[in-house]
Amino acid sequence: MLFVWVSLKFVCKSIPSKIMITLLVLTVSACGQNLNSKKDMSKNEIKVTAENSSTVDTITLGGGCYWCVEAVYEMLKGVIRVESGFSGGSVKNPSYRDVCSGITGHAEVVQITYDNTKTSLDEILKVFFTVHDPTTLNQQGADIGTQYRSVIFYRNQTQFEISKSVIDALNKEKVYEKPVVTELTEFSVFYKAEDYHQNYYEQNKEQPYCRMVIQPKIEKFEKIFKDRLK
Repeated sequence: MLFVWVSLKFVCKSIPSKIMITLLVLTVSACGQNLNSKKDMSKNEIKVTAENSSTVDTITLGGGCYWCVEAVYEMLKGVIRVESGFSGGSVKNPSYRDVCSGITGHAEVVQITYDNTKTSLDEILKVFFTVHDPTTLNQQGADIGTQYRSVIFYRNQTQFEISKSVIDALNKEKVYEKPVVTELTEFSVFYKAEDYHQNYYEQNKEQPYCRMVIQPKIEKFEKIFKDRLK
């Protein structure tokens, strides 16, 4: 396989602005505690299934509050669908309230379905490492807890190898002052969050969390990936 050096300049809250990072890739507080009552989530369990098309791929990522990550990827060209939910825990069909307790083991994640002829996993990971801080363990800003951990849930060996290469490169190039703590975990199941969590930013732009936390991430994304916006 070819190895490609990709230079990416971005602003990150945890490092000085206008820093140049080099990603080695293969060719390639608290999320608004609006706790609705628990509802039956049994229909939201999504297990690994064969893709309907060879041009469609799926990756599941956790980078803090899923409202933030969802809002960014909905703007990326080539992304077909973004769903907010939970992965990596031990409780079946968890509600948002369950996950916020911190005892289920789940991470808040987004499940991204994309057309691999229009975008790629390496681009999706570049966005991922641009819009969140992968060096803070179980924390993104004021959002603290294991549910906010940085994690990549890989579905196959290729996804694992690409993700590991990116993480290794970030550490080797000392892009951050501290090591990347992003977990690589094999995907098993995704539970879709309650309906009011889906497309949250678009429906709640005037809420303080959206204006103070999500909007800056979107602005950073729009500046860096301006040629890749839908």
